[in-house]
Amino acid sequence: MGFLDALLAIAMVVSFVVSAGGGEVTPAALPPCDFPAIYNFGDSNSDTGGISAAFVPIPAPYGENYFRKPAGRDSDGRLIIDFIAERLGLPYLSAYLNSIGTNFRHGANFATGGSTIRRQNETIFENGISPFSLDIQIVHFDQLKSRTAELYSQVLKLAISTTKDFKTLQRFPAIPETDRAKLPKPEDFSKALYTFDIGQNDLSVGFRKLSDQQLRAAIPDIVNQFASAVQHLYEKGARAFWVHNTGPIGCLPVATLYIRNPRSGFLDEYGCIRAQNEMALEFNTQLKDRVNKLRGELPHAALTYVDVYAAKYDLISNTKSQGFTEPLKICCGHHENDVNVWCGQSASINGAQVYGAPCASPSTFISWDGVHYSEAANHWIADHILFTNASFKSKSQPPLPITHACYNRPAL
Repeated sequence: MGFLDALLAIAMVVSFVVSAGGGEVTPAALPPCDFPAIYNFGDSNSDTGGISAAFVPIPAPYGENYFRKPAGRDSDGRLIIDFIAERLGLPYLSAYLNSIGTNFRHGANFATGGSTIRRQNETIFENGISPFSLDIQIVHFDQLKSRTAELYSQVLKLAISTTKDFKTLQRFPAIPETDRAKLPKPEDFSKALYTFDIGQNDLSVGFRKLSDQQLRAAIPDIVNQFASAVQHLYEKGARAFWVHNTGPIGCLPVATLYIRNPRSGFLDEYGCIRAQNEMALEFNTQLKDRVNKLRGELPHAALTYVDVYAAKYDLISNTKSQGFTEPLKICCGHHENDVNVWCGQSASINGAQVYGAPCASPSTFISWDGVHYSEAANHWIADHILFTNASFKSKSQPPLPITHACYNRPAL
């Protein structure tokens, strides 16, 4: 079902899907959306190979728990974006920056590890911040869309041309069917799902460079730049948007690894840095408000705001009952006696070579490498944000599963 068809379906069955109690839209009487593609924008939480293609490939043991080899992902296996693709019955996304073995028929991934919403005045070699900020990712999308239209136009001109001379064939060379099968269909851009998971690195840069007051003052501009990206995509024909907020950054083990004898109240009951999580919540509040405003500004858009923070913090605060070990323990790397060798790296310690090896049971760890989540944690989080049923209370607003994200019209 296309987007416009989906809107007509709402009109026909709305009386069946609005609950009398709270006015929540439920998917019971609605068919799932027919998303032919996913276009993703983000950072390392959803990068499926972009930063590896642009710079140094992510090494083993990354990827080995599921892909049996490095797969351009900052995890031992799949990311949330991979579970989104699985849930929608689509292939895993090829990174736009990857030139080998890519297939964009069902979407593309513009995310790169270290990306921010706002451009940063530093290089990736300083603190790992990607040059591919959100505005550049949008430029990449525009290039893919325009080049796709151009190539399909060439095929059309060949098909309708009655001229067989050599000059015409030179001007409009045929695209082999095998290559065309790897390109998006032009009509699918308006029917696709556009996903976002970005903003965490804007906060991490702020923690390094700004005071708390300065960072709080910067959040409105960060959020407005995010909204500008959504507006641009809408003007290009995008209609269905799935927006993740940022997670509890203060709970990343890398944030607490070097803290010794913290003052009272600095950490919360789970060992997370309270002030950093409060900043993330402030960002999320403003992001949610801006998404609500976008609903009024973009009348034909379906915008879903997804509370990834709540899902991740639920897992961190219930690790034992969910089958995980302590939330701040790191699976991959050597972290003992104030010696830190990061995942997949080697270092000489007291004359001996120490390798940052993976743990024996990654599926019991929330953190894979101190910064990124394990596949098991990603799977748990995905289950709690992509579904809506008796087992999983909705983390999205409007409260619909991702399979029904084309229906998300009402502002909340």
